[in-house]
Amino acid sequence: MKIKGLQKTTLLDYPGKVACTVFTFGCNFRCPFCHNASLVINESDGDLSEQQFFSFLEKRKGILDGVCITGGEPLLHKDIVPFIEKIHSMGFLVKLDTNGAFPERLKEIISLGIIDYVAMDIKNVPDKYAQAIGLLQMPEGILESIALLKQSNIEYEFRTTVVEQLHTKEDILGIAQLIEGAKQYYLQRFKDSGELIEEGYSAHSEQTMREMLELVKPYVCVAGLRGMEE
Repeated sequence: MKIKGLQKTTLLDYPGKVACTVFTFGCNFRCPFCHNASLVINESDGDLSEQQFFSFLEKRKGILDGVCITGGEPLLHKDIVPFIEKIHSMGFLVKLDTNGAFPERLKEIISLGIIDYVAMDIKNVPDKYAQAIGLLQMPEGILESIALLKQSNIEYEFRTTVVEQLHTKEDILGIAQLIEGAKQYYLQRFKDSGELIEEGYSAHSEQTMREMLELVKPYVCVAGLRGMEE
């Protein structure tokens, strides 16, 4: 595994759990509004070895509940399955963040019973998906991954980072209809991290975000907003 970073403690990334977050390098998408550009395109030194990571986990037994694996896109890596297996075998809960482009790998992880929570990003409605991910077309695996999670028995959520230049209220409604019946769906208000792949993107107003939330509520079991000002 190509590990590019480690947040030793988080109370936010894994709902209701004390966890650490490990960041993998590389992604098959080029979302222009991505806030982790260095994990996607700027390969650099400073990798954390697997030995160092698992040594850290060994010392955190009884302190951390779980491990969040994010990126980049973790399922891009062929050795992600044994990596998760080892974390799970140490007694930690495992949460995976994914863009949903690798349904076969996701299915394998679920079938092995080594994953406890999956957060999948839904970038946009199908006819605007390519624009949102910086590619020529929407990967076929997205819809398969959505169906896979909805049919599974694990905890999961869908989420969309909402960008003013990319998402209208009609788009958000369309996404909600696409995932109709899902357990959880969260609208994340875009925030410029200063490390975007492309400049020129901004957030919708808080009022618009709240209006979008009301649109999606009828279609999912739980809906919420993230990234709002306190």
